[in-house]
Amino acid sequence: MYNIKISNNFTLQEFACKDGSHQVTLHHQLLAKLQHLRDLAGKPVIITSGYRNPSYNKNVGGRPTSRHLTGEASDIQISGMHPDEVAHLAKQVGFTGIGIYKSFIHVDIRPIPTTWKG
Repeated sequence: MYNIKISNNFTLQEFACKDGSHQVTLHHQLLAKLQHLRDLAGKPVIITSGYRNPSYNKNVGGRPTSRHLTGEASDIQISGMHPDEVAHLAKQVGFTGIGIYKSFIHVDIRPIPTTWKG
C-alpha cells in the first residue's frame, strides 16, 4: 500500500518511519523541493530518514523539536555526490534548513534559513 507514487520520482514508503510502523507524515512543500532537487541533480535522491514518530525520533537521538516529527524534514544522499555538493543544490532549490554531515545532508522547510555542519 505504501508503494504509492506521490511525485515523478518518489513513493510514499520512502518517507515512512524506519521503525517498521509504516507511519508517515509528509509536507507537500518538502516533497516538491525534493522532486526539484532530484530534477536538478539528474540522479536519484535517497531518503535515509523521512518522517519519525516521537519514540523513534528519541531512539535515534533526534531533537524533541525535530522537523522530522512533522514531515517537514528528510536526511538524504545522492550517489556519487559529496554532501557539500548536495547542500549547494539544496540551497539553489530553496531548502531553508540544511545540515551537512559526513555522509548525508539534512534538508527541511523551516521559516528562518539556517545552515550547519554536523
